[in-house]
Amino acid sequence: MEVEAAQFLRALRGRRSQAAFARRVGYRGNPITNWERGKRFPTAVEVLRCADLLKRDVVGALHRFSPHVGVAKDDDDGHYRLDCWLDALRADTSIQALARQSGFSRFSVRRWLRGEAQPRLPDFFRLVDAITGRLPEWVECFVPIDRVPSLLPRYRQVIAARRVAFDAPWCEAILRVIETTHYRARERHERGCLASVLGIAQEEEDRCLELLLSSGLLARDQGKLVATSSQLVDTQGGKAALRRLKQHWAAIAAARLEGTPVEGDLFAYNVISVSKPDFERIRDTLRATFREIRSLVAASEPAEVVAVLNLQALQFPVEVE
Repeated sequence: MEVEAAQFLRALRGRRSQAAFARRVGYRGNPITNWERGKRFPTAVEVLRCADLLKRDVVGALHRFSPHVGVAKDDDDGHYRLDCWLDALRADTSIQALARQSGFSRFSVRRWLRGEAQPRLPDFFRLVDAITGRLPEWVECFVPIDRVPSLLPRYRQVIAARRVAFDAPWCEAILRVIETTHYRARERHERGCLASVLGIAQEEEDRCLELLLSSGLLARDQGKLVATSSQLVDTQGGKAALRRLKQHWAAIAAARLEGTPVEGDLFAYNVISVSKPDFERIRDTLRATFREIRSLVAASEPAEVVAVLNLQALQFPVEVE
């Protein structure tokens, strides 16, 4: 992540000279040259302090990236508590799993999450990517993504994947099937094999493959189809479109329940009455579970099973006069 970090710092500086940037953020010397050449790097906390001094809306940027995870400042030095932010972002993902996904030692990850040490910007980038798989989107919340060219292809893939998921929800399931060891073991792609696995019409398979190939999310390779990105499709934004996506996958689950469930399917419900604070705790627990599952999926190998996960928590407000 050294290249990405150096490009990000250059984009954060903007049109200012390196010397003017250094003065603006309170340095007597000029460490900016070393930062942008990748020789040395500031901590992520220091970078956000600089962003603050440049009048960037740090809190707003972090909120756009992860609306349910807040960030606070230390009362003593005024620095952002990125240790707390990262710890909340990882939810219930274990330190061991996060170390494995990021390539750091458990000792280093534990110290960063406890605030006993501060990660350099490249290390922070690796942690964010290990937890969410969405580093390009984090960067785009702060600077124009085209100013960080090493992340631009990934960002474009995310946007393409999001658009395709909204236009044709079965596209995401088709991508996941193509990633599995079962499909990759085939000698050639056969028309209808994907539709057969997912239980969809042949016309739907054809439509989804056309969209995926035209968007660059799929490619042809020696008679087979290959996913060009293994990232999860992130579908944040666009409330009406996102609502339609949720309706689609909820309807798929309802149809499975109405028909013949497959061995291994899990359907459960519980009608409860609780206090309002406890209901909020339940919702927070479900959100944390969902984030943990995303982290688990990002690190899972090999791909052998395609599944749909739906989570619902419905509230019936009762006002007693």
